[in-house]
This record gives sequence, C-alpha cells and structure tokens, in this order.
Amino acid sequence: MDLERTTNRFVRQRNRSALLSKLFLEGPLTRQDLARFTGLSQPAVSNVVGDLIGAGLVVEAGAVESDGGRPSMMLRVAPRYALVAGVDVGETRVRVELFDLAMTMLASADYPLDAAGPEPATVVRHILAGLDAVTGKAGVPPTDILGIGIGVSGVVVQDGEAVVHAQTLGWHGVPLERLIRAEVDLPVHVDNGAKTLGQAEMWFGAGRGSRHAVFALVGSGVGAAVVTNGVMYRGVSSSAGEWGHTTLVYDGRPCRCGARGCLEAYVGAEGVLDRYREARQGRPVPGADEESRLGALIEAAPRSATARQVLAETAGYLGAGVANLINLFNPERVVLGGWAGMALGAHLLPAIREAAAGQALQKPYEQATIELGQLGVDAVALGAATLPVARLLAAGGITG
Repeated sequence: MDLERTTNRFVRQRNRSALLSKLFLEGPLTRQDLARFTGLSQPAVSNVVGDLIGAGLVVEAGAVESDGGRPSMMLRVAPRYALVAGVDVGETRVRVELFDLAMTMLASADYPLDAAGPEPATVVRHILAGLDAVTGKAGVPPTDILGIGIGVSGVVVQDGEAVVHAQTLGWHGVPLERLIRAEVDLPVHVDNGAKTLGQAEMWFGAGRGSRHAVFALVGSGVGAAVVTNGVMYRGVSSSAGEWGHTTLVYDGRPCRCGARGCLEAYVGAEGVLDRYREARQGRPVPGADEESRLGALIEAAPRSATARQVLAETAGYLGAGVANLINLFNPERVVLGGWAGMALGAHLLPAIREAAAGQALQKPYEQATIELGQLGVDAVALGAATLPVARLLAAGGITG
C-alpha cells in the first residue's frame, strides 16, 4: 500500500510538472491543448488543472472560440503567484532584477564594480542592496519572492551548496550560496552566467525551438553554454563551456587565467581594448569604463583605419572561435550574447559568419545558423531568475 501511495504521488507530481511547464513556456493554452501536447487524458488534465487552479498557480486567461462547440477557456500560470529575483554578477557590474512569473521585469538595480577582482563581500553587499532596492521599487515584501537566482563568472561547483571558482576574479572556492543564505531567508540558486544566459535564450529568445545549440557570452570574459538534445551539458564538475579558455594561438597573448593564447585574450572586451591600445602605440582609449571604451572603439571605426583593423581582426578571431564550436558540437544554432558580444555583433556579424565559414567544416557549418541573442544585456539576470522557476516547475508547483 505504501508503494502504491508513493507511486501515485510520483505520477501526480510528474503530471503537474508536465502541465505546469507547458503552460509556463507556451501558454496560454486550453485544456484540450494540454492533453494534445502532453499525451495525458482529458480527465487527468482536468483533475490536475483543477488542483493547480485551487493552489493559485494557474488562472483562466479568457475564452477562445471552438469549432461548433462551447468556447474553450485559456489557461496560464498566474503571474503574481510568486516573484523571482535574478542577479547578474559580471566583471564590471552587479545587476539585480525582479520578475513576476510571466517573466515581466518589475524593477532593477545596477551597481558598478570598480576593482578588477571584486571581493566576495563586496558582491554580496551589492546583491543584498539590490534585493532591498527592487522590492522597494516594486512595492512588494521580500516574502513574495520564491527564490533568488545568481549568474556569476567562473566555474560553479554544485556539491551540496554552490561554490565558485573564478580565476579571473581571484575567487578560489568562494561559498557564494552560503554567504547569501546567511543574510536572506530565501532559496538561493547559483550558476555560471553563460549557462543562465543560455537558459534564458533557450526558453524565451534566439534558442526557442532548437534542440542543439551553443550560447556564447562575450563580455569582459568569454564563456559558452552547450545545449544538446534540449539539455544543458555540464561535464563532471559543471565547468563545461569554458570556451574563452580554449587555445586560439599557441604561445600567444597572455590571458588573465595564466595561460597564453586563450580566445578570451583576443575577443573578450579587455583583450580587444588591449589590442586597440597597442595599435595606438599605447595611447589610452577614451571612456570611463570598459563598456564606454569598447563603444568608443566601435564609433571610431568609420574614420579610423586602426579601429577598423582591430575590429576586422576581432571578427576573424570570433569567427574562428565559433567555427570551433560548430566543429565540436554540430549545433543547429550558435547564439552570440553578452554585452560585448551584442555590441560587436551588431557591427561585425556578417564578418564573423564569413570567418566561421572559412574555418569550420563545410557540412556542420551548413547545418548551423549564427545569430545574435534576442534578450540583450538582461539575458544573464533573466536566466538566473529562471533557476527558482525551473525548480518550481520540476516539483509540479509544490514548494517547501
């Protein structure tokens, strides 16, 4: 009898998860749509939907005309059932954003980072200040928050609690999850920023509809998220996707990680600006920070042969890096994102595609498209905010 109860409970949770996930990702949908898409019977769908409505997780979203019968009621996940916070811990700033369950951003807060290698305590302080700021702006109590998702540079090892190893930040075994949990009474989820960007683009942006895709994040540093058959590839300790630290030029430019010739040393914002300074015989690039200096380089290209040359070389290096991704993973899509990737890609995408075509094997290149991300600079924080949502969906909406 205990086994039967356990089995029934498992089946019910699985059905709740399937219906809730379908409504979240593709809703609003009718009960008939849900039966068709999930393979569940109409009575099973009606029972589960009734439970979800009773729990406040699902609401009706208007009627749609049906052929010859009664209008069917559309259903959707209740946007204000709970809120989620997403945090982007980049190398130049900490961005905190608050979303409802329709993933509508309700408020945001931004904190520039001055130091090249910010102390973990500084980052924690910014995250806590950001949570206070966004809940204050939105006029909601912190108790409305389902959980906090954090996307961060470096390797995030999930072993009971999330521990961050980020050589370029000077972080070695930083227990970021524990540090945040010590200050807030909320579930905390931490992952690599390229992976949270990939999740956001996969669910809501340029990756929708694909099963095999690679999402490249180019900012100060460089990373990638690999999705194969719809599942994020992580490797043995979740460090898969450190694309920026693959070797592009043997014994080439020094990289912040301590190696030489890494892709990041050529196409990361810091590497691009270093090459531009060298091409200008050491003259500094105008701008108050990395983002404004990269903007100044791009703006100078129409009138400066030096700027054009640096950008042309950058397109070539990026194209070679993308070709490596295509040859290794045979994706349907390669999506270029990150603040620097978006800025460079807006001007260089045709040249990046051309360079990738020259370096990739012909057949896998023909099977792939190379696109810009659709979610802009908010993609990492948005993807981070989906981490507590993914946990809710997997549990069929059962919390606690």
